[in-house]
Amino acid sequence: MSTNKFPKITEEGLASLRERIGVKITNTIEPWNYEATRDAIRHYAHGIGDDNPLWCDPEYAKNTKYGDIIALPSFMFSMSRIISGYCGGLSGVHAMWAGADWNWHKPVKRNDVITTEAYLKDLIEHQTRFAGRSFQQIYHVDFYNQDGDLVADADSWVFRTDRDEARERGTKYTDVKGLVEQHSDEQLAEWTKLYANEEVRGATPRYWEDVQEGDELPRMMKGPMTVTGFICYAQGWGGLYIRANKLAWAMQQKHPGTGIKNRFNVPDCPERVHWDEDFALQVGAPGAYDYGPERCSWLTHQATNWMGDDGFLRAAKSEIRRHNPDGDVIFIDGTVTRKWVDDGKHLVEIRQRAETHRGELSASGYCIVELPSRG
Repeated sequence: MSTNKFPKITEEGLASLRERIGVKITNTIEPWNYEATRDAIRHYAHGIGDDNPLWCDPEYAKNTKYGDIIALPSFMFSMSRIISGYCGGLSGVHAMWAGADWNWHKPVKRNDVITTEAYLKDLIEHQTRFAGRSFQQIYHVDFYNQDGDLVADADSWVFRTDRDEARERGTKYTDVKGLVEQHSDEQLAEWTKLYANEEVRGATPRYWEDVQEGDELPRMMKGPMTVTGFICYAQGWGGLYIRANKLAWAMQQKHPGTGIKNRFNVPDCPERVHWDEDFALQVGAPGAYDYGPERCSWLTHQATNWMGDDGFLRAAKSEIRRHNPDGDVIFIDGTVTRKWVDDGKHLVEIRQRAETHRGELSASGYCIVELPSRG
C-alpha cells in the first residue's frame, strides 16, 4: 500500500493563498543578479548555449547601435526569483514552472541596476493528467532600471501539484518514466549538424520589407538533455533554492517546505529534481529534467538569432507542455504568421513549437519582433 510522503494541498492553504492575490510582495528572496554586468550576462547566455557576440563580446558590441553589450531578453529571469518560479503559500507542495508572458520596453544595458515590483495575480484550478487536481499560481513582475524606466514586465506561472498523487496515479509519463534510450552515433552526427549550421544574424540587418508571412525560421536544436546542461543553466540563472551549508540551513528555518529529506535524512532543496533522478521519480516526473525558464529562454534564443542586432524582441509567450528528462532532444521550429505597423514600429509575429525527438509537444509559444525598415 502506498503512503503519503509529502505535504498535501489543503482547502485551508488555498484560502490563505487567495488572500494574497493583488497584494504587493515586499519580503521576497533576493535575486541572483541585481546588476547586468558583463560576466552575469555572459554566464546566463552560455547557460542556454547562446554565443551571440551582442551579449558576450564587448569589442564586437561597441560597433553596434548600442555601443556596448546588452543583456539578452531572457536574462531578466536571473533578476527576479518570483518570475523564475519562487512562490509563496502551500508549504512543501511541489511547484512546476510552466510558462511566461513577457513584454520588453527598453534594452537592458551593461551595468544597469534592476529593481522589481511583484504581486500574486491569480490562482486557477485545473485537472491534469500529471497529478489530477492542480493549481496554476500566476505572478506579475515589473522590472525597472536605475533611472526608474520600466524595461520589462511579465506574468509567469507555476503549477502546484500533489507529489504523491503524481507518483501514484499520474498517467502523463507512464511509458517514459526512467526510460534510458540510447542514441546512435549516426543519430547524434545528423542532429548536431544543426549546431554546426546555427546562424546568428548579427550585424546584417533583417529588414521588415524582406520578411513575408509564412517564412520559416531555421530549426534550432537543444540537447541531448544532460544533467550537466541543467547545472550549466543553474550557474547562469541562479536557481531558486540552491544554497550551501549555513545558508541552506537558514533558508530551511525560515521556509521549512524547502527542506525535503534526502537518503541520509538530511533536508535538501526541492530543486534537486533537476539532477537527482530518484527524487524526480518520487514526484511523478519521468526523470531528472530541464528548468522551465530555461526552455522559455531557448524559444527567445531562436528569435534573437533570427532578428539580428538591429531587431528588438518586444513580446514573447511560452507554455511548457511536458518535462524534458535527461536524454531528450528538443527541436524548435518557428513561422512568421503576421506582419504589421503599429505607431511607427514595424512588427512581425512568430509562432513557435518545440518537440522532442519522439515528436512529443514540449513547448509552444509566440514572439513579436520589431525589425528595421528600409523606409
